[in-house]
Amino acid sequence: MNQQVMEGAEPFRFEGNEVGVLVSHGFTGTTQSVRPLGEALAEEGFTVMGPRLEGHGTSMEDHASSTASDWISSIEAGLTWLQQRTSQTFFTGLSLGGMFALYFAAKYPDRIRGIVPINACVFLNDPDLARVVFDPEAPPTVPGVGSDIKAEGVEELVYPQAPVPPVKEFMAIMRVTDDLLPTITTPALILQSTEDHVVPPENGPHILEKLGGEDKELVWLENSYHVATLDNDADLIVERSVRFIREHGG
Repeated sequence: MNQQVMEGAEPFRFEGNEVGVLVSHGFTGTTQSVRPLGEALAEEGFTVMGPRLEGHGTSMEDHASSTASDWISSIEAGLTWLQQRTSQTFFTGLSLGGMFALYFAAKYPDRIRGIVPINACVFLNDPDLARVVFDPEAPPTVPGVGSDIKAEGVEELVYPQAPVPPVKEFMAIMRVTDDLLPTITTPALILQSTEDHVVPPENGPHILEKLGGEDKELVWLENSYHVATLDNDADLIVERSVRFIREHGG
């Protein structure tokens, strides 16, 4: 099947120094939401890979048939690309992408040098969404979660709705990741918006507390909503991420 990728949703790759950074977008979103972060990291000299998660940035039909295993494969391919070009790998991501930073830190403790999850989700506290996940009479889609941005006039390139089948996948990988948190000892810089209408901000302190390592820090983003990488704190995210990567790169 020849997938037509939306303009702006293409994966991005920037070759730089020996330090690689994978930058992952979130659920129903596209690389557009994290491209400015990826470009800023590349300008600092790092080698950067922003994969397009399978089923994202094409069509709702593609998204409906995509699974967590497909998204994991998309990231694996990105990590392989980085490994072929760099001596160390860092992982940052927004929302589901931040959750994948955690998941892959658990999966590859020796390969990933540090993680920067941004508004990562390991729980949603959303009974209405939970109710539809296994309901045979549920609608085929639920309302979308895109463009939760405080800054005026900024839009996220995102699907208008979320098909229910991948929501099931999202819920499963999210809960799996929550259970993996105590096993993660990778250095972590957790960035969390104080006001987020998609992911409960309590995820930040929860992740901080449950992570198994000692080298972990929570930084609150006080002037952004969920899509913080496109919001008022975008420069702060870059600044803190660069400092973290430089401090932990060896």
